[in-house]
Formats: sequence, C-alpha cells, structure tokens
Amino acid sequence: MFTTALTLALLPIVAFASPQYGGGYGAPAGGGGTTTSSAATPSISVPANSQGQIAITVGASGFTFSPSNITAQVGDIVSFYFTTSTPHSVTQSTFADPCTPLTGSNGTGFDSGLTSQSVFSINVTDTSKPIWFFCKFPGHCGSGMVGSINAPSSGNDYPTFLNNAKSLGSAAPTVSDSGAVTGGVGALATAAPSSASSAPAPTGSQSSAGRIAANGGLALAAVAIAVAFAA
Repeated sequence: MFTTALTLALLPIVAFASPQYGGGYGAPAGGGGTTTSSAATPSISVPANSQGQIAITVGASGFTFSPSNITAQVGDIVSFYFTTSTPHSVTQSTFADPCTPLTGSNGTGFDSGLTSQSVFSINVTDTSKPIWFFCKFPGHCGSGMVGSINAPSSGNDYPTFLNNAKSLGSAAPTVSDSGAVTGGVGALATAAPSSASSAPAPTGSQSSAGRIAANGGLALAAVAIAVAFAA
C-alpha cells in the first residue's frame, strides 16, 4: 500500500519534469517550452549601462536618440535599442553634413539600415575624433533625430550639430536604404541589427538543452526513489 501511494505521489513530479510540458524548476509560469501569443510579439528591455557597455534608446520619445550625446572610451560597446515598431536607423555622418551618410576617402560609415524592434551595436575604436550619426527615415533627421559620441564641449559641439540638422528641415536629403552596412570610422559595426526575438536570454536563465537535461535528471531521480521504496 505504501509503495503504491508513493509511486502515485511521484507521478506528478515526473510529469512536471518532462520536457514536453515545458516545465521544470525555474521555468516561467505558464510553461517555458510553449510558444504563446505574447512571445510572438518582439519586445526589448533596455539594460542599464555597465562597464564597457552603453545603451542608447532609439525613437522611444519621438524623433530622438536617448541619450543623444555620450562619452565613450576605446573598446566600449555602444548598443542602439530600437524599441518601437516605427522604422529608424543609426547612420554615421559628418559634422558638416549631418543628414548625409559618411562616405569617401576616409572610409564608409556604419549604418543599421531602417529597422525596428532590434538591437544594433558598434565598438568604439578611436576617441580622437567625434562620431556623428542620424536617422535616415524621411523627415527624421531634419526634425533633429541626430546624435554624437565624444563631441567637444564647444565649437563643433553636439548642440551645433543638432541645429545644423534642424536647419535643413524638410530640405534634408532623402537617403535610400539598402540595409545594414558594417565597418565605420572611429567605431565599427560587425553585424547587422539582431531581432528582439533572437536576443540572448538574460544571465542566469537556462537554455532549452539545459532545461531538458535538468528535467531528465529530476525524472530519473524520482523513478530511483520509487524503486528504492518498492524494494
């Protein structure tokens, strides 16, 4: 009688541990292995800045980069978080031509291409000169959607760069979009934007393989206990 009762009591544990239920200790409520309607909608959580990692939110408050003017060191990773469904870009330009992509003998600038609900990162490689950028969606740059990295505090500074863009207004050039451009001057992009749905899982969460291994181990442990009591 005791053996039968114990086995029946352990059955829910074995079922809960089975990967087909998407369960297991530490799994999200509602089943971690099942695709839900909310999971189908990309979303991005913008992390706080940390050593060597700087986050900039794109378009969350209108035609803006937030923050729009930052200081970075060589080796810092600056990640642009496109948190809305409205397309924007991070396109490198020059102080003299704020709404025109950087090209020429000195190199071609980085460009995320028009994108939404994604993340685009650059690695700062040179702090001797400012890095200027803008959004190339029609009308955005002329409305002031520009930003800078390591701009000087006077002279050719960020406020002047911003005013130069706004002074163009509707006359700002229309820039065609051909997708992401890697490389850059003063900062390098090594990959196109990554989608929100494929962003890495937060630190501390288990991969699917890890959950399956853990769940399998739990199931085996439960069976072993049942056998031991039955002996």
